[in-house]
Amino acid sequence: MTKQIHLAAQLPGIHNVTVWSDPRSASQMAIGSFVHLARTAERGRFDFFFLAEGLRLREHKGRLYELDVAGRPDNLTMLSALAAVTTRLGVAATVNATFNEPYEVARRLATLDHLSGGRAGWNVVTSFDAFTGENFRRGGFLAESDRYTRAAEFLATTRELWDSWAAQDVLADAASGQFVRPGAGAFAHHGEHFDISGRFTTPRAPQEHPVIIQAGESDAGREFAASDAEVVFSKYNRLEEARAFYRDVKGRLARYGRSPDDLRIMPTATVVVADTDEEAAAYADEITRAQVSPQTAIAHLEAVWGRDLSAYDPDGPLPDIDPEPESLVLKGHSVFRTGRAETARRWRALAEERGLSIRELMIEVHGGQTFVGSPHTVADAIDHFVQTDGADGFVFATHLTPAGLDDFVDRVVPLLQEKGVHRPDYTGTTLRHHLGLRRHPGTEHTSGSAREAS
Repeated sequence: MTKQIHLAAQLPGIHNVTVWSDPRSASQMAIGSFVHLARTAERGRFDFFFLAEGLRLREHKGRLYELDVAGRPDNLTMLSALAAVTTRLGVAATVNATFNEPYEVARRLATLDHLSGGRAGWNVVTSFDAFTGENFRRGGFLAESDRYTRAAEFLATTRELWDSWAAQDVLADAASGQFVRPGAGAFAHHGEHFDISGRFTTPRAPQEHPVIIQAGESDAGREFAASDAEVVFSKYNRLEEARAFYRDVKGRLARYGRSPDDLRIMPTATVVVADTDEEAAAYADEITRAQVSPQTAIAHLEAVWGRDLSAYDPDGPLPDIDPEPESLVLKGHSVFRTGRAETARRWRALAEERGLSIRELMIEVHGGQTFVGSPHTVADAIDHFVQTDGADGFVFATHLTPAGLDDFVDRVVPLLQEKGVHRPDYTGTTLRHHLGLRRHPGTEHTSGSAREAS
């Protein structure tokens, strides 16, 4: 049976995907930028629009990491605004389970689901570092392993809060004068991390529970996905690696009484479209070199080496000195905090094997576009990736704000619709319906892990 391709859009805001220096790039804070991208995604009949969360601006050698786009409005506030200017597009946000509390998060997400008519999604993450915790006066307040157990209990507790209201609890019976049933919203949770009781303020939302999203790749993260998640963000956008991840995670679902259709796996991807494959390849190279500038290449290398490498030529060979594993040059980034000696060894071997300069190596390991070509080439590649079980769809991150998705929606989406693998129009009103998901998983299988925020 031909699979339907699920599509989502992301405004990155951090990392070097966004080329903010491009003269065509607009504000990363203005509501107009977000509205343009969200409406473009809805015009392409995407499942949802996603905003990540950064709880502290990263610092590189003690200064703000200006290669990122500095600053981002609160994502749930922004998505509430976008829900008012769209009618079907899902609105999903990262909300951290380490530096928040279940009651407040449950209330804000239930409110977003009400405001949007059942289109809310929640990407559950944890934070690993005391650096982020300084913003919350909680630096180092949990062992790393405890953050996973806290996140699991956090999710279970929010589900208890959402379930404290039944669908029939709002009576609004003018004749009797009774508005709600007795006991509506009552809850009591007594656990290791949370001991709360009272009345939840928000009646049952249209989806009952927002769609739960996760983005881990460790064994514990994959187990969390199998037990509790409904969408998984994957980093694997190379086909063979993606297929292996897909088989592994989908294969874990049965032990939790779930079927493969209860979980959508959606790698993050980029796309470059032009009239011909050759023009697209040239444009893709231009974008990649803007994303991995000489300055960016040295900064990435310093993050792994733990040293000031500003004296090295980005177009020259890798440093002949060893990394300092205990030195942290880039703070607030989870990618380079562990296994840096092994990363450096692999990078050095790759550079020597292929004769790569520092910048060429960084382009190889951090750059490159996922789908590149004419509209037909891109449509065929996306369809092949999904039909051969590399993914259920993709979350597209654009290098330009806000117009980076326009060509894809105008030129590629119609071809996917012609193939019969992407909806010509929305057939439902909720995010759960767009994704083809049944009612949310039960709370009895909540795992002991959650993803670390990057």
